[in-house]
This record gives sequence, structure tokens and C-alpha cells, in this order.
Amino acid sequence: MERSEHQTLEAGSRRPERETPGEPQPPRRAHDPERTRQDILDVATEEFAALGFSGARVDAIAERTRTTKRMIYYYFGGKEGLYLAVLEQAYRKLRAAETDLAVGDEAPADALRKLIELTFDYQEAHPEFVRLVNAENVNNGRYLAQSEAILGLNVTAIDILASILQRGQANGVFRPDVDPIDVHMLISAFCFFRVSNRYTFGLVFQRDLSSPAVRDRHKRMIADVVIGWLAEETGARHAQSRPHAPA
Repeated sequence: MERSEHQTLEAGSRRPERETPGEPQPPRRAHDPERTRQDILDVATEEFAALGFSGARVDAIAERTRTTKRMIYYYFGGKEGLYLAVLEQAYRKLRAAETDLAVGDEAPADALRKLIELTFDYQEAHPEFVRLVNAENVNNGRYLAQSEAILGLNVTAIDILASILQRGQANGVFRPDVDPIDVHMLISAFCFFRVSNRYTFGLVFQRDLSSPAVRDRHKRMIADVVIGWLAEETGARHAQSRPHAPA
């Protein structure tokens, strides 16, 4: 019976290496295609985040995952396909966290604060996401533009934010003249900058952005700024509508 290409590749990836007497050998990979694919993605995420598309090497990824370059090409079609899969996974994980945030029953301001805090905490905990986005901006978005999946994922993120804003507008607590994408950009800009410029900003201004006290203050600050700006016009209107006390 002929072996399939996948079986041949898997077998090739597990071909025993010549052992040196007395030296411990690394454990060999079990036959688990999905685990193998995920391991490749995880290591490739680290390589592309650290070195960018041009600097990352498929040979290094293969060595770290104890697979072969041929196996990686089998799963992803090549370096560009692997890089695109890494980008898609990075965005998918962030958007999944946003989708899992159950805020439908929360007051609009509370729901928005929770969404902002999630964005803040996620980017703090996943600097590789920020580095990947920076790297793709160096590429002028060339690879991201090829992914319909990423575009669809980001539409969902805006829908969640738009729903919160619409509820706030209907309740009269948020100003009516806002674009959800502008609000998303305002939130993302601050959260992203703290991670992307942590070292340069910290050195120039002698401020440790990873300090828990600074981090907590900034998380409150960005939520207060966004919510305060959204309520600014409604607050002014309410103040104007109230009768003035006699002098």
C-alpha cells in the first residue's frame, strides 16, 4: 500500500538522528498532526515577533520544533503562508477574548470600561501581538491585506464596540457624533503605545511603564479619558438645560 504524502512527511520528520553514546536524546515527537501544526505556529510567532518577516528563518523554526522545513511547507505552503497564519492566529486570539466578554447587561459606561481594560490587559500580556503588528506596518500591511479572515475578525470587534456606543447614545449618556472606529483607534493607540514604546519612552522619561502602580494608573486613565470624552457633550447639554439659580 502506498503511503500518503502526509504520512511520508510525518515519517520523515520523525526519522531518528544518529545518537552519540552517553548523551541524552531529546524526546521524539508523537504522531499528532494538529499538535505539530500548533507547535510550529507558536514558535513561528516568537520568531516573527522578534525578527520580523525578513529576519525570521524557516530553518530555525524547524529546528526549534524538531520538524523539517519540508514539513512546514507542507502545512503552510511556504514562509509567507506561515507568516500569514501567525498574523491570523494573533488577531483571532484577541478578537476571541473580546467576543467572550459578556457585557450585554452592563450599563454602557461600565461595559465600555470593561472592554477598554480587556484591550489594555491583553496587549500588556501579549507583547508579541504588538511586535507582529509593528512588523507588518514595516511591510506596509502587504501580508495582512491578503487575509480575508483578519478583515472579518476586525469587523466583529467594531460591532461589539458599536453596540455599546449605541446603547449609551440611546440612554443619553454618550454623545451622538462618534464613529466606533475612531473610538477603537483612541483606545488601541494608548494601549499599543505603552507596549511598543515601553523601552524608548521609559529611557527618555525615566519612567518604568511595567511598574504595577504605573500600569494600574494608566489603565484607569485611558478608560476615564474615553468615557469622559464620550459623555462630555451630553454633560454640557444637561448643564445648559438646567435652570440657573437666581443671583
